[in-house]
Amino acid sequence: MATQTGLPLFVLGQGADPHSEKGVECPGELPPASDPDLVERARKAKEALGDRLFVLGHHYQRDEVIQFADVTGDSFKLAQQAAARPEAEFIVFCGVHFMAESADILTGDGQKVVLPDLAAGCSMADMATFDQVEECWEALEDAGLAGEVVPVTYMNSSADIKAFCGRNGGVVCTSSNAKRALDWAFEQGRKVLFLPDQHLGRNTAVLEMGMSLEDCVVWNPHRPGGGLTREQLDRARMILWKGHCSVHGRFTPESVDDVRARIPGVNVLVHPECRHEVVLKADHVGSTEHIIKTLQAAPAGSSWAIGTELNLVKRLATMFPDKNVSFLDRTVCYCSTMNRIDLPHLVWALESLVLGDVVNRITVDDDTAHWARVALDRMLALP
Repeated sequence: MATQTGLPLFVLGQGADPHSEKGVECPGELPPASDPDLVERARKAKEALGDRLFVLGHHYQRDEVIQFADVTGDSFKLAQQAAARPEAEFIVFCGVHFMAESADILTGDGQKVVLPDLAAGCSMADMATFDQVEECWEALEDAGLAGEVVPVTYMNSSADIKAFCGRNGGVVCTSSNAKRALDWAFEQGRKVLFLPDQHLGRNTAVLEMGMSLEDCVVWNPHRPGGGLTREQLDRARMILWKGHCSVHGRFTPESVDDVRARIPGVNVLVHPECRHEVVLKADHVGSTEHIIKTLQAAPAGSSWAIGTELNLVKRLATMFPDKNVSFLDRTVCYCSTMNRIDLPHLVWALESLVLGDVVNRITVDDDTAHWARVALDRMLALP
């Protein structure tokens, strides 16, 4: 088992005992911010900005940051919450770059979106660049197939990719409404190009829509023609982009077998960004909001192994102390880019705003924002 030198082990779940079968040993807490005055500085800066400020905190953020969020949630919910606060001049998004872009697209011209650390990106979103997707589309046009293909992009994508879908008759989806988006897409065309997470696309197509694995092919942007033949493209219904979440992709079927062997009667609950073979072994699968609601409704004393980001799993263990909540894997699975938004960066951003300096502002150009909004509006219009 991997551990971090000098950090104590923690155990999630009821009766935290490192030798108990009720919990899973994981590497220790993230190191605290070095300046003990940061909490008070953040509080004072928020107080000074008052209603001019609205702080958004994604579920995967550190607790030291979440404590200052005015609202927590998944990426799209947070962007919508920002748009619903037109009086807030400053939207500080504690998340990653594509989320701040969505907030800028949905908020008014007078609102400024700030990302406390510009290095907070998303490896999944970065796996599908605009140039790569354009090249794929040109290949589909050359093959005479583009007219039959509807692009669908997961919310975890750049504004450029959302705009690409908007321009080409496509739509955005979340992990909660992926099936509805795909149902709509197949009413428009015979095939779907699903960006950028192959696992969410495959799991939705096979487990919720009754397709077979043979209906799905994977487009690899680093190989000529995506590594696919004309015949493979013609047969396929789902053209999945070769992208994945670096966090959820870590979970393996062996992780599920291992936790079942150690925790009798455990319920395995995973996110649909996990690999198909992991989802098949799980008892329940669903979005982040679904995971939270499932734990909330679970009976006291029940045991749960959760396959999603570790900050959230730890928070769930605290929120529901009457349940035994464990992390699905034995090793750490923080989202490294989410964790770039720490208390020092948040305090710096807030104190800069107090001084009248808007740092790390995220803006999306008008044309890109327009077409991305078209794709988002199509999603919002889904039944």
